[in-house]
Amino acid sequence: MVQLSSTLLYTAFILYLIGTFFFGGSIRDRRKEREGKDRWSQLGIAVTIIGFLAQLGYFITRWIAAGHAPVSNLFEFTTFFGMMLVAAFIIIYFIYRLSVLGLFALPVALLIIAYASMFPREISPLIPALQSDWLHIHVTTAAAGEAILAISFVAGLIYLIRVVDQSKPSKRTFWLEVVMFCLITTLGFVVVSTAFGLSGYEAKFTWVDKNKQRDEMIYELPALVGPHEGKLTKDSADRMEPFLEMPAIINAKKLNTVLWSLMAGTVLYIALRLLLRKRIAAALQPWVKNVNLDLADEISYRAVAIGFPVFTLGALIFAMIWAQIAWTRFWGWDPKEVWALITWLFYAAFLHLRLSKGWHGEKSAWLAVIGFAIIMFNLVAVNLVIAGLHSYAGT
Repeated sequence: MVQLSSTLLYTAFILYLIGTFFFGGSIRDRRKEREGKDRWSQLGIAVTIIGFLAQLGYFITRWIAAGHAPVSNLFEFTTFFGMMLVAAFIIIYFIYRLSVLGLFALPVALLIIAYASMFPREISPLIPALQSDWLHIHVTTAAAGEAILAISFVAGLIYLIRVVDQSKPSKRTFWLEVVMFCLITTLGFVVVSTAFGLSGYEAKFTWVDKNKQRDEMIYELPALVGPHEGKLTKDSADRMEPFLEMPAIINAKKLNTVLWSLMAGTVLYIALRLLLRKRIAAALQPWVKNVNLDLADEISYRAVAIGFPVFTLGALIFAMIWAQIAWTRFWGWDPKEVWALITWLFYAAFLHLRLSKGWHGEKSAWLAVIGFAIIMFNLVAVNLVIAGLHSYAGT
């Protein structure tokens, strides 16, 4: 059953990739007969739906194999997040029929799934804190809300690529290129993790955790930063010594992964810039030149209007109920809880500025991009680097 679930996930990944090319074909043929364009789009959405069904099959078969909802670790949660993003795209596509949305939404989903696949995929028993039906309710609802909000980011990004003048440097072009760099960094993480994984690299450290207990930590990437009072074991004596030692509150192994991702992403970004001889956003601009800006703006807003209450239920209300049951308190200022609150406050401000202050168009698009950056910081940095009660999500 586990092998079947892995095969279905791989199948979904390939189908999403094919669907991206089909949606790209619909944009390329925009100036041809409408029937041709529609045919590419129809193929794209059909392949995407089949891919989604394959990933849904992965989710169900893994649930059967594990005996619980497969959202208990970073691999499972992130793949579910990617699946919900695709589901949200499919629904919105049938409402608005905007083909270019698939050209950007599917690659984001692909990056998320590829990012997830770099983490341990083994099925393990749930720790006591997770042995509750609220695991299914809280985590799945929160992920679904974040996925819908991610569609707002995709539409906002399309809007910005379309309207930001790439002919001369400016603050707008700089920050838009920063967004492109961050997306490429995710790809860098996949590349560097795959490379060292295939080489079989492993370095073992003994270290002292925040409870003053000595433990062992295994690095799959060369150590740029090491764990608190960390020492390489005898069988790893030939491995690279870290440049810096981290305090016990920081998960040094995960921070090391983030640093390698940034390094690999920087190399990939520079290579793309040299190949394209222009900014990444400028290279993408021809693909969105015919986008209806009012439609992209509406999609971005509608995604927030729908995703915000779903996120509120999952990440705050259901989370607090479960926290009361598991830890006898509704709120404890855990890093994950704090960033969930920050995310909620940001999107509340988004809706306020949009509805009361008239922040439409480009201002709204920038807010959608910033909101997704907060979500990804919560997913990546908080899960991987900062230790807390939710640290099991980073294992």
